[in-house]
Amino acid sequence: MSDKLIFSIFPNDNFIDLGIYQCGFEKCAVGHIFGPAVRNNYLFHYVIRGKGTLMANDTKGITQNYEITAGQGFMLFPGQMTTYFASQDDPWEYMWIEFGGLRAKEGLVNTPLNVNACQYRCIYPEIRDVMVSEMRYIVDHSKESSLSLIGHLYLFFDALIRSCSITKVNNHKKMSDYYIKEAIHYIEQNYEGDVSVETIADILGINRTYFGKIFRKSTGKTPQQFIIEYRMTKASVLLKTTRLTISEISQMVGYENPFHFSRAFKQIYSISPKQWRQQNQTPSSSLLMEEETGTTPPFTSLESKQQ
Repeated sequence: MSDKLIFSIFPNDNFIDLGIYQCGFEKCAVGHIFGPAVRNNYLFHYVIRGKGTLMANDTKGITQNYEITAGQGFMLFPGQMTTYFASQDDPWEYMWIEFGGLRAKEGLVNTPLNVNACQYRCIYPEIRDVMVSEMRYIVDHSKESSLSLIGHLYLFFDALIRSCSITKVNNHKKMSDYYIKEAIHYIEQNYEGDVSVETIADILGINRTYFGKIFRKSTGKTPQQFIIEYRMTKASVLLKTTRLTISEISQMVGYENPFHFSRAFKQIYSISPKQWRQQNQTPSSSLLMEEETGTTPPFTSLESKQQ
């Protein structure tokens, strides 16, 4: 990594279990500062060289200061107000990955990292080295396929957890974990039909209010939000890889009315299904459209850089 700054933003493929939003590397200038800012996802920094300071609000809103040096790191949590800046005499050089998904919250529960303890310190250096290697790979190969990068993200996340955790043996699962697992399985199998929160709660044999409460606590989303986002994830894959019409895709993900589908899709991706398809078609599906219509479908390319 000879560059002073590498920064990559990833398309919103909306992987539900674990997804990557951005990554990068930076050799910071003396006194370089970022923030105050609030993130929507998890953001992990690993310091390669130098040192700096993290200022992060805890669960009570009180700002905690962390002095971070080479070989350490810090985790920023969704909704947490943070500011961080490089040392005046030995400015840090770091890599970062922003990620999210159901597995993120679940995995971090098994580590010492939380809103009240943001500083990463490894217990097992050999596993930390694996984590750093996976971070470097993702930063240096940001143009690879989404599935390839997600695979390396899983390896990074596993090494992150294992490198700073003392293994805990849990001989029993909470009943609420079982309910969440069964609810998600039901949604995965039935998203094309009439899926409702009431139906899922009835199948599980629990109160709807209780179901909504434990689901949100576990996933960070209401059941209805999860259902919509899961359907839109499936729709985005169909838009990207097939020539099905918007109306056909709408029906395939559980929407009888294409207008309602388009409105829900825009709420998640901020653009219409048609626009999203134009910007994200795979080469093979684009070629098929060109052969069928005799025209080349429009594409949009966006490159941005931010510190």
